[in-house]
Amino acid sequence: MPYQFTVSPDFSPDHLSGWYIFNTWLQRQSNEAIHLQLHDSFQKQRKAIEHDQIDLIYANPFDAAVLVREKGFLPLVKAGGVSDEAIIAVHVDYPADDISNLPSGIKIAVTEDPAVRMIGMILLEAGDLDAGNTQAIVCNSYILIAKQLLQGNADVGIFFAEAYDDLSNITKNKLKVLVRSQISVIHHALMIGPKLADKRDYIQNL
Repeated sequence: MPYQFTVSPDFSPDHLSGWYIFNTWLQRQSNEAIHLQLHDSFQKQRKAIEHDQIDLIYANPFDAAVLVREKGFLPLVKAGGVSDEAIIAVHVDYPADDISNLPSGIKIAVTEDPAVRMIGMILLEAGDLDAGNTQAIVCNSYILIAKQLLQGNADVGIFFAEAYDDLSNITKNKLKVLVRSQISVIHHALMIGPKLADKRDYIQNL
């Protein structure tokens, strides 16, 4: 039975082919059968993790911490020179140009990515906004967050910065960035599970 490899659902669709290429390369180099199984939501991925159906994962910082603490995963590598940042954006015609000008009661489009959502809510604290005086609209992808903003269903969107940067220029021209975080210490990481633990050193040296 092949080992199961998955990727955090917040990755850009533009990178999909790259993950399949990486999976094929990893199988050939390690001489192991590894199946790339992608999940279209954090909820589905966490259910797979809970049932020990994941052996290798490119995880966001929140899930990485849970995997180490509760499932015995170990880090392999993190993306070099890349940190996880959040962007707060609104429709280009939205009247506010700064976090401090956002009113209470606004609707915030978010995904289930807890790390990005947490960073975004910390940024919104500058405008005295929190979960108690805002309404969250949960979306399955960052593209759908952009859609909520463009259709006027949400006032503010919290984006994974890399996902925002990967949006089409047509979409970005209709949006306005209020703030981008600059934390630079939170990273996605490639994690290896207990079933592959004895091959960790070998894979790290590929």
